Amino acid sequence: MHYEHISVVQEGEFAIVTMRRPERRNALSEAHLRELLDAFRTIGAGAARGAILAAEGPVFSAGHDFSDMAGRDLAAMRRLLALCSDVMQTLHAMPQPVIAQVSGLATAAGCQLVASCDLAVAGASSRFQVPGGKGGW
Repeated sequence: MHYEHISVVQEGEFAIVTMRRPERRNALSEAHLRELLDAFRTIGAGAARGAILAAEGPVFSAGHDFSDMAGRDLAAMRRLLALCSDVMQTLHAMPQPVIAQVSGLATAAGCQLVASCDLAVAGASSRFQVPGGKGGW
């Protein structure tokens, strides 16, 4: 799969997945979530001894991309949230440890993404917040 919103590189025995949407505060669109799911499934089935989830820019992840949610009907929203759940469950179920390398804000689904990893390494600039969206849905 060609990745537009993330990059995956191998450094020694670790796979590093970097979210690359700093202009959108690494908000989780459907396309972004599909790429994360593919990358972590591939890593989980491979020979890497571990994985690191990182992000470009000053925000780790602002959660769901609300502009990607606009106009969706209930069935489409349920599919999107099921995809998000699949990403979180894949991270949790991987045989390799997954480390979140957090700097900046991780809020709402971005915070859940961190919580789905086995370990979080947070810089001094890191902040965590749930729920997002002014109180959630």
